[in-house]
Amino acid sequence: MKRILSMLLTVMVLLGPAFSARAEEDGAGAETSTFPEFSYEELTVGNPTRVEGFFFTDLWGNNTSDLDVRELLHGYNLVSWDEENGMYVMNPTVVADGGVVVLDSEEGDRTYLLTLYSDLKYSDGTPITARDYAFSLLLQMSPVIAELGGAPLRMDYLDGAAEYAEGEPVFRGVRVMSDTQMMLTVRKEYLPFFYELGLLDCQPYPIHVIAPGCEVKDEGNGAYISGPFTAELLRKTILDPETGYMSHPSVVSGPYTLTSFDGTVCTFEKNPFFKGNADGVTPMIQRLRLVPVENDTMMSQLARGEVGLLNKVTRADVIASGAELAASGYFRYANYPRMGLTFISFNCEKPTVSSAAVRQAIASCIDRDQLTAEYTGNYGLRVDGYYGLGQWMYQLVNGTMMYPVQEPEENTAEAQAKYESELAAWQELSLDIIPKYTLSTEEAIRLLEADGWKPGADGIREKDGVRLELTLGYPAGNTAGEMMETTFVPYLQEAGIGLRLTPLEINDLLDQFYHRTERTADMLYLGTNFDLMFDPAAHFSAGQKGSITWDFSEAEDETLYQLALEMRRTEPGDLLGYCRKWLAFQQRFAEVVPMIPLYSNVYFDYFPRILQNYSPSGSASWSDAVLNAYLSDAQEEPEEENLEEGEEIFE
Repeated sequence: MKRILSMLLTVMVLLGPAFSARAEEDGAGAETSTFPEFSYEELTVGNPTRVEGFFFTDLWGNNTSDLDVRELLHGYNLVSWDEENGMYVMNPTVVADGGVVVLDSEEGDRTYLLTLYSDLKYSDGTPITARDYAFSLLLQMSPVIAELGGAPLRMDYLDGAAEYAEGEPVFRGVRVMSDTQMMLTVRKEYLPFFYELGLLDCQPYPIHVIAPGCEVKDEGNGAYISGPFTAELLRKTILDPETGYMSHPSVVSGPYTLTSFDGTVCTFEKNPFFKGNADGVTPMIQRLRLVPVENDTMMSQLARGEVGLLNKVTRADVIASGAELAASGYFRYANYPRMGLTFISFNCEKPTVSSAAVRQAIASCIDRDQLTAEYTGNYGLRVDGYYGLGQWMYQLVNGTMMYPVQEPEENTAEAQAKYESELAAWQELSLDIIPKYTLSTEEAIRLLEADGWKPGADGIREKDGVRLELTLGYPAGNTAGEMMETTFVPYLQEAGIGLRLTPLEINDLLDQFYHRTERTADMLYLGTNFDLMFDPAAHFSAGQKGSITWDFSEAEDETLYQLALEMRRTEPGDLLGYCRKWLAFQQRFAEVVPMIPLYSNVYFDYFPRILQNYSPSGSASWSDAVLNAYLSDAQEEPEEENLEEGEEIFE
């Protein structure tokens, strides 16, 4: 597996079908006989994932387009991701220079005393203070969120979080000392924590808009919300379909403001009060539009100038058409490995799939190589664990990122031996330890028979009155249904398993996945992109019988949970130790099979040459990358040298 991803990306950069000018009607191909005019004041972004309108947190729902909108609208996080060093740091735009004091108690808890800059403002000019950050935490953890149909944020790592979530009005782990000073206390049980500063992840939200008449107070025992903070109030201020902060946030802290949203199309304007991101960058493009596009027509829309940026293109035939368009010299593209994967999740509380043996058998009945090839072409790879191609752990273990081992400065035998020992420790890591379920109906039958499942009169296997007749929900309109008719269904039938494919709207799928509605399906076909802070332990909880279960799938496994905890408990900076624990987690994950990993792939963004300095990455989507971009006449650029192994992708 070494260097496979690197070479895959190099092939995509260097190769593409030859360009020939031609005019076409709507389709994956693009009309390229003439070059369109683009505005220099406004950028229209097209994404095949439609926004749902969850523009205020992900407590009520989430998709990648909504996430991009939130990143445009909400800023000034207390911490930021340092991609060069692969770690969280305090946000220098928000936290004053020297404004962090770490205090460890005798009991082992750790308190961060933070001093904030006093020049932070919302888009209406209102000052942002420490009370706004405290309000953000108090609001998202509040039991009132559940009354409104949301899932309150779990912050068990903060002192007093459990009591506050149960209704205690004061949150003792969150303190407000003044308008520019606050304290956050992390419980000793969460230390060490590999992504420790990531636990301070918090953006401010305007209390005067979301909870008018309320204020944050602290009388020495912790922060609390004073005033008419009720579900009735928040139902109006957050959930009103016309004016609620969920879909129409009027006062924000990020680089852009939302100027309109009609349920489909969003428009944005630069926020004049935004002082900059963690690098001090403010946007140079005055206005943005986000519109939905379809795979079959998006390239024609780009060629005609109807959109100026296509984001997260994944389908193989559309990518091929985009390469042809880029060959004109007027358009360009950027590719970057995905931070997540596509998978089939089991609803393990169902008696049909509650057994790991059954789940292993089902995993042995899908031709994942064929499915991956059909959907992603040469632009994706089958995966066997809970990871994505863009994650740094995968890239280090797979050898597509340089090992963090420095060659010795001193030419001594001792220094050389130490260097070789450290290098050997990294080279020993291998994805080969992860169990791989290749297509084998014989193996599936063996697993089912060993688990006590016998064929019925119609060939469908049964056990204790339960028949293996399964339902799989997948996104309506997605070609996954057609692909699984050939790569999944016939092999299940050979093993004595029936499968009904049921198209569902994406919100219905997510509602089942997150347990917001009754889970009627046995399996769900979905995709995810991981947060930078990869902490699967946060998604386990005690089940009905007290056993530890994976929240998303309800798979019970104490060992998997303990391995997730071990990852979390790695000392910050110990990359080798974390990767070893990550591999152990992946190995057990594959044995338990709470999900069937399918593939991870490479995203492609397409845009005209006038969009300058646009560089998305696996950890920075278009909503991040656009801050550095600007619209200007294309300049002549020197030709890039063809690197043999595509390492530029990871630099």
